[in-house]
Amino acid sequence: MHTLVQIVVKPEQQEDLKLIYKIGLQKAQLHSSDVSDWRIRKRSIDARKPQIKINLQLEFWTQDCLKTPPQNWTPSQVDTQKKIAIIGAGPAGLYAALRAMEAGHQPVIFERGKDVRARRRDLAAINKEQIVHPESNYCFGEGGAGTYSDGKLYTRSKKRGNVLKAMEWLVHFGASEDILVDAHPHIGTNKLPAIITAMRTAIMEGGGEVYFNAKLTDLRIENNAINAIEINGEKWHDFSEVVLATGHSARDIFYLLHKRGVAIAAKGFALGVRAEHPQQLIDQIQYHGQTDNPYLPPASYALVTQVKGMGVYSFCMCPGGIIAPCATDKEEVVTNGWSPSKRNNPYANSGIVVTLAPEDLPNYDPNNPFVCLEFQQKIERDCWEAAGKTQRVPAQRMIDFVQGKKSVDFPKTSYQPGIVSVDLSEVLPPIIAQRLKKAFKDFGVKMKGYYTNEAVLHAPESRTSSPISIPRHPETMEHIEIQGLYPCGEGAGYAGGIMSAAVDGINCVDAIVRKYTSTPR
Repeated sequence: MHTLVQIVVKPEQQEDLKLIYKIGLQKAQLHSSDVSDWRIRKRSIDARKPQIKINLQLEFWTQDCLKTPPQNWTPSQVDTQKKIAIIGAGPAGLYAALRAMEAGHQPVIFERGKDVRARRRDLAAINKEQIVHPESNYCFGEGGAGTYSDGKLYTRSKKRGNVLKAMEWLVHFGASEDILVDAHPHIGTNKLPAIITAMRTAIMEGGGEVYFNAKLTDLRIENNAINAIEINGEKWHDFSEVVLATGHSARDIFYLLHKRGVAIAAKGFALGVRAEHPQQLIDQIQYHGQTDNPYLPPASYALVTQVKGMGVYSFCMCPGGIIAPCATDKEEVVTNGWSPSKRNNPYANSGIVVTLAPEDLPNYDPNNPFVCLEFQQKIERDCWEAAGKTQRVPAQRMIDFVQGKKSVDFPKTSYQPGIVSVDLSEVLPPIIAQRLKKAFKDFGVKMKGYYTNEAVLHAPESRTSSPISIPRHPETMEHIEIQGLYPCGEGAGYAGGIMSAAVDGINCVDAIVRKYTSTPR
């Protein structure tokens, strides 16, 4: 049999495997001679009280029971097999390709951006020279938005598919096994590129195809079924199955679908600012005054409140992180956050965003599927103009924002292009600004010291999720009207992060496999 037990240790004991094993045996009422294998299954920090604890879940296998093997990726050679087009090489697209190879289909990935290494030059250009490459940036390119904007793997979407399998595939391609244990797993922007490269190499070695600088520009649909795609406005490729995994920022794809009569719909999303505090302050608040405990990681936080019927919450919190410029067009500014694997920068940042439904917006039109996208885009352009039509962003100290005072100076910021002092109430619509002001006061009550002028707000945080959904059948995963088109991942409205997008990519290919297993050609 196998047994699960929960134990608690001090932070300084969390690496002492002999002690952990001994405590676990006692809790499980086992002897070492009874045990064939064991592992730490889950690890989390309990900092609710001054005596901080590490919670561990241990798993023991007795001599009569074999340890559950990992779900390693097991591909077939697919260079002569049925081809599936995959549009986008983010987590949804890459995992769709990996699953296709397991199932004996040949994935053909078309990625509008560059490979993961070549992207770095374009990220340097936006940070240092404020030049936005519309096809290669923090959102577009191999690995998708998550590769260079943190690599947080936590997801609540456990019911959508096999999250453990997706995590174990990451370990297979080079991630630390810690991601299988930590309650809030994280790889880090400095380590993800090597993992993404390993995935691409394996796909190509197994007979899959990967094309960069290859942008979807048109679809051919006949008799309510897709039969071809156009790449870069030049060449048509015949496909009867297309996995559309283009991400939440590929606005041109939404307009292309609409132009071709493919049903899309406005979808609620969240929008606000990115708040940056000194990491030492967040450590002090969360760890009850401790700021130099070498056994504790940089502290994070999760905050939520309700203001006038709308949720306001922290999003993509980055301990020891950096705020990044994530625009995908020249006349907009967008912020997001990321952390290196050690999370050792002196700043903590998080999106603080307001939930918005289409009918909440001042420009709401039930017949306009772009109502949320247009609202999002207007704020990004307004902020770009307010900051001088550069990649600098409008900024304001937190208390100054709440009190309506323009900030006269700022502490250092991790946002490399720079910030401009702006009254954010003048660039954010009242539906956002008024709720943020109340929320920051609420958060200051929940986290004593959070509400401070040491915190700087950077605007906007606007790419939390897709403002458009692409409807599909829940069982076949195909578009509700177009056979062979599989809307997938964040861009279609079916995921909210790296792992949920990866699982959705697997699920879409599973649906294709079922289709051809039950109706072979």
